[in-house]
Amino acid sequence: MSEERFQERFEEKSVEEKPVWNSKMDETDEKLIRLIQDGIEFTHSPFAKAAAELGISEEEVVSRLENLISEKKIRRFGASIGHIALGFTANGMGVWDIPEDQIEEIGKKMASFNEVSHCYHRPRSAEWPYNMYTMIHGRTQEECKAVAEKISVAVGIPEYKLVFSEKELKKKGVRI
Repeated sequence: MSEERFQERFEEKSVEEKPVWNSKMDETDEKLIRLIQDGIEFTHSPFAKAAAELGISEEEVVSRLENLISEKKIRRFGASIGHIALGFTANGMGVWDIPEDQIEEIGKKMASFNEVSHCYHRPRSAEWPYNMYTMIHGRTQEECKAVAEKISVAVGIPEYKLVFSEKELKKKGVRI
């Protein structure tokens, strides 16, 4: 993907996903967001607790969340796996210098590796020549290094850097 096309897609996405700030949420929606913003339980009824606290049905909780998402008041609703708790304590960010005309093709190959949780393209700078990033998870740094080498061979890019996390910083989204 060319840098121009990347910028176009970024701008389209940015405009398209802006929240609707000028329309207000009702009190129940605001309370619902406050109840779930730090996570929901991993159960067969993940919204039961919020529904009980709000005095509404689980179906209404889901309906309200769907409306908030469609109105762009909630831009992202997803799951996060505690990879450290699962034993994946090594995290290596692979940084790559990929020819611009091969970004999409090579990016898809890199992202196809099970050990890669994030793969994204960013513009280069004069001080930093890398434009592709892959977050590789493993149980040890050696596992991550082996995966990076496999990726390197698979995509035909022999030069890269692998930078390891020293600690996990707090991961939280915006709070209301």
